[in-house]
Amino acid sequence: MKKTALTLVVSALLAHNVAAAPIQFRIIETSDIHTNLTDFDYYKDQANPQYGLTRTATLINQAKQENPNHILLDNGDLIQGAPMGDFMASKGLVKGEKHPAYLALEHLGFHASTLGNHEFNFGLDFLHQAMESTHIPILNANVVDAKTGKNKYTPFIIYLMNLKDQNGKQHNVKVGILGLVTPQILQWDKKHLEGKVLVHDIVASAKKWVPHMKQQGADVVIVLNHSGLGDTQKAYQAQQENTTYELSKIAGVDAVAFGHAHGQFPSEEFANLPAINIQNGTIHGKAATMPGQFGSHIGIMDLTLDNRSGKWQVVNSQSHLRPIYDSKNKKPLVENDPQIVKLMQPYHEATRQFVGKPIGKSSDNMFSFLALVQDDPTMQIVSQAQIDYVKKVFQDHPKYKNLPVLSAVAPFKAGGRKNDPNSYTEVHKGTLTFRNAADLYLYPNTLYAVKVSGKELREWLECSAGMFNHIDVNSSQPQALLNWNGFRTYNFDVIDGVEYEIDVSQPARYDGSCKLVNSGSRRIQKLTHQGKAVKDSDEFIVATNNYRATGGSFAGTGDNNIIYAAPDENRQVLAQYISQYSQQHGEIRPNADQNWTFKALPQPNLHVYFETANSELARQFIKEKAVRSYTFEKVDETGFAVYRIDLSGKKVK
Repeated sequence: MKKTALTLVVSALLAHNVAAAPIQFRIIETSDIHTNLTDFDYYKDQANPQYGLTRTATLINQAKQENPNHILLDNGDLIQGAPMGDFMASKGLVKGEKHPAYLALEHLGFHASTLGNHEFNFGLDFLHQAMESTHIPILNANVVDAKTGKNKYTPFIIYLMNLKDQNGKQHNVKVGILGLVTPQILQWDKKHLEGKVLVHDIVASAKKWVPHMKQQGADVVIVLNHSGLGDTQKAYQAQQENTTYELSKIAGVDAVAFGHAHGQFPSEEFANLPAINIQNGTIHGKAATMPGQFGSHIGIMDLTLDNRSGKWQVVNSQSHLRPIYDSKNKKPLVENDPQIVKLMQPYHEATRQFVGKPIGKSSDNMFSFLALVQDDPTMQIVSQAQIDYVKKVFQDHPKYKNLPVLSAVAPFKAGGRKNDPNSYTEVHKGTLTFRNAADLYLYPNTLYAVKVSGKELREWLECSAGMFNHIDVNSSQPQALLNWNGFRTYNFDVIDGVEYEIDVSQPARYDGSCKLVNSGSRRIQKLTHQGKAVKDSDEFIVATNNYRATGGSFAGTGDNNIIYAAPDENRQVLAQYISQYSQQHGEIRPNADQNWTFKALPQPNLHVYFETANSELARQFIKEKAVRSYTFEKVDETGFAVYRIDLSGKKVK
């Protein structure tokens, strides 16, 4: 029978609308590599199988082979954070030279990366050189030029991907990737960014760009969000740092690859939070992963795509993490990828030479095993260097020369986020190298000085005291001293130059963001300077870093308090101090002066504990340096040694 033209058109339309078989599409994420491109600890000068892109690469290749329908994405904080990143920044990049981090990503076949906050640490020129030399799209949609208001970087990219359905048929699917970074870069890297860029709110930016991507045909939208989860209980506030929870609500977003907080999602840490399903690895029904830090994990989001509606869309998802190391049984789960090892070898050797240059000597060991429970030599030496530097700056200043100079220092390596029992500073006595200075001061911050009142000083310390849980003195049950979940160790500022006690029997006055939560509580007791009680009207200079000084959350910080921004990094200041002091006196003497302590809680049945490293080195150090009784109890499930702490005030003989 002869077919009419109308019959042919209808048949063609029916054939077009027949649904294809579903497509299984995989997203593979890395985040917060921080130039840990090898499985080598340059601070200890030995291999460490618990991190490093050389091992992560093996997991990546396995995940790619399992599903040819994949896209490989990096979520930023890639070019800074470990000695190799410091070496490259110190050396500089010549035109056309590839940064080893992007070289590795190219070799592994990454489709895109986004900018993390630490990408800006070395300045816009260095970042531009690093980005210019790679063919990988480096995305960001919320950093704009301060003068023109135009996007500083490529906001998004849409890939036309040829994917196979479950019946083996090929289909064209448009996959869009959007990049975003936390707005706090304007505070943390003010020196590099002020007057040059502005940073828009993450959620507002996503609401602007996601519809635009859909208009351009994106079937699937993935957000590379260099930002943490955010508060699941409080209303969203514009320009907040951690945004993934709110971002995942946005219509059109199919998956969120997040990071910044160095946590692991999905995991038990996020169980029982509203709209979060850790079994499926979803937030508000959207696929999401946050793969830890330093290449410890990869995130995998497996999406099921269906076109029964006439267009491809996500109808189901399942997310999970894959680790490179079994922390429970203390063994690596994968070997190094030999090709990435070979690719990184020249940079590896150059980094070892870079960090191995002698700078001075030390009379004693500097280990941070007790940094959260008593005054600590690893922070003491940094304070000595910062105070020395700032005193010289203001020694002839007509306005500030007579003000006392204090120093605020926090422990950067004290167990990670209760997730890394090996993350402690270990600097042995004897000859010191730049490796040791980098171990003592982990970040490329620059030195700042702020002028504070006695009242602001007290409130600064009150916020720092949020490191500790509220101890119930009437309970005989075991109580954890350290507030790992609500506080970060890098916010536990010890201020040298004054003496004080911390009363943990009082609730914290501030939460982990320095927001007042218990206005009637006072943990800081007996605050004195040179034996005299500090008055609210007293004035001090506090040496600190750009991150703290410009942040404004701690009392006494913010633009109005800053009186000096040094051209030097805190780490350079430390290295120069070690060198000069060693030349003049033979060696540095980093003995902690115990300027702070806990207020005595003499209840005999009190059982309070803390966690630290589980090693013979740590046990010996605790035995030698304890200022109160610490009794070993057990090793916990993460691998930390758990010690009971005597808060009665009795001194160790």
